[in-house]
Amino acid sequence: MSRSELAALVNEVLYPDPHRRSRSAFNANYLGKLEDGLIHWPKAEYRAALRAALGAQSDEELGLYNPRAANSANVDSVDRRDMLGMLGVLVGAGVVSSPAMTLLGAGPSHELPQRIGREHINQVVEAADIFEHWDNSHGGALAREIADDKLRRLAQLLQRSCPPKLYADLHTAMAQLAGVVAFMLFDAYEHDAARRRFAFALQCAQIGGNWHQRALLLSYMARQAIWCGQPDDGLTYVEMGLVRAERLTATERAMLHTVRARALAKLGPARAQEALAAVGAADEAFAHSEPVDDPPWMRFYDEAQHHGDTAHALYDVAMNTKLPTEATSRFRYSVEHHQPEFARSRAISRTKLAALTMAQDDPHEAAHIGQLALNDAGTVRSLRAAEDLRELHRLAGPHTGIPEVHALRTQIQSTVRAVA
Repeated sequence: MSRSELAALVNEVLYPDPHRRSRSAFNANYLGKLEDGLIHWPKAEYRAALRAALGAQSDEELGLYNPRAANSANVDSVDRRDMLGMLGVLVGAGVVSSPAMTLLGAGPSHELPQRIGREHINQVVEAADIFEHWDNSHGGALAREIADDKLRRLAQLLQRSCPPKLYADLHTAMAQLAGVVAFMLFDAYEHDAARRRFAFALQCAQIGGNWHQRALLLSYMARQAIWCGQPDDGLTYVEMGLVRAERLTATERAMLHTVRARALAKLGPARAQEALAAVGAADEAFAHSEPVDDPPWMRFYDEAQHHGDTAHALYDVAMNTKLPTEATSRFRYSVEHHQPEFARSRAISRTKLAALTMAQDDPHEAAHIGQLALNDAGTVRSLRAAEDLRELHRLAGPHTGIPEVHALRTQIQSTVRAVA
């Protein structure tokens, strides 16, 4: 296409009204500035229309970048930059020689065997299972130091003699434990420590050649980046996880598409349609889920988790646009079907359901749901759950004249202080 033809196609996406189209500033001259590199980062609606017109999945595919974001990279933590660079190495090279123990800090090495046996690998997996169960039911805040100490101690096993036939299993087990500990630290807002543990876990998974563990870890890293207000980084992590997706189970693909939807939804209204499409892709993948095909650590991603995670993406779309979504019904399903051990997930889903109901101007029903969410949160010590309660408190502000809403806000304040 000529510049004029492409500009015309972009304007058809931008402006359904022909009159507005005729006055558009996106013309052949503007397109020339993009092609010549004089403009690197057009406004969001222009980027979205360009992606649609050219069938691109990302701004990077179009050669666009945000120089302001690039210039702000020097204020990011060294850990985060190192991790992104390390991920590029992992994806490009396919393997690294040994995990960087410095990511964990020094750990005690006494009373560990000099030669690894199957029983030692089983102990690492058992520790991961115990801490994961605690994290799901009580949140990461209370036991994170114990879990991290156990990780640093057991990580010394990687420096012991290991039979070749156990080498991959040892690293996969260590990746599982490190990923659990990293998520506990993330839940407790110890973000830098969590990033280092995630990076260590990813290296272990890569050395072990375990694509399933790698996919889970990249989804966790994406969730942390999204939570920390870095949805672009989250999108990068999750799309790395989708590399060679044919090696993953249907459940794992659904999980990754769901996190991708959450990243896109956080990028604002311009990406809302992409977020909805990603939810559709997640639903399609999950329709083919066969739990017997999944590794043990994927047991958490069941129907309730899928509905809750997709609802989170739809929540952001609903709050940022006027598009109708299934967020309410999906949150309800999640709340009603979570197993008791996933208390934190139920508490978070119920809190978001109350927040959405409050935002949709049904304060009486929202206050009722919010009270149930507070009951769920009573046994959970999660700073992420507490942050969602703060959001509900803020959304309830305009309705404080209603006695049950006032009571809800008072109880939220007490609960959040207890968690903090």
